[in-house]
Amino acid sequence: MLSLSKVTKYFETPRETVQVLNAVSFSTSPGESLAITGPSGSGKSTLLHLIGTLDCPSTGQIEIDGMDPFDLAEPDLAAFRNREIGFVFQDHHLLPQYSVMENVLMPTLAFGTNNDKGEDRARTLINQVGLSHRIEHRPGELSGGERQRVAVARALINDPGLLLCDEPTGSLDQARATEISDLLFELHGKAGNILIAVTHSQSLASRFGRHFELEEGTCAEV
Repeated sequence: MLSLSKVTKYFETPRETVQVLNAVSFSTSPGESLAITGPSGSGKSTLLHLIGTLDCPSTGQIEIDGMDPFDLAEPDLAAFRNREIGFVFQDHHLLPQYSVMENVLMPTLAFGTNNDKGEDRARTLINQVGLSHRIEHRPGELSGGERQRVAVARALINDPGLLLCDEPTGSLDQARATEISDLLFELHGKAGNILIAVTHSQSLASRFGRHFELEEGTCAEV
């Protein structure tokens, strides 16, 4: 379960206080998919970062599985984020010196959880994203669409309950964007997780079960 209650975010500048989000509230359950759209500067990425515990709200509360992750000490919060939340960004953020297999396994190394079971899951995911023939290749040897497929597999390696995507198809041409969209929904269906994506693409947003629009800091379901 994911629940946001009157979440507000503002930033202090030398001249003024800038409010980005204003009393955002919604909840969603495992198996649901949710798209967030809105004009540039409306707070979409800020909201995704708050949900992903990369930043904390100024006021209000975010609960994941009935707990407020911001009550955790920073090391425990980092471990919680690594275990419970997967991220897919517009830029794949793969490490260029490592192979496909090594990049997918990277989240399992952060807290010493890598083992034979992790490697078996990595191979399964790499096969599911259609890159078993590229498993030892490095990012520089892959196309843009293939690199984003690796990023999707990496995001799912710890079987997170929450998968967050920030413009996951924004850097791809239409054909590759459709491939990645199809892949995200296929794997989301198998995992039964919560899938949330920030996107400018109305065609991508239309594929989600729920659609929220952000404008001037407020969030409404459409």
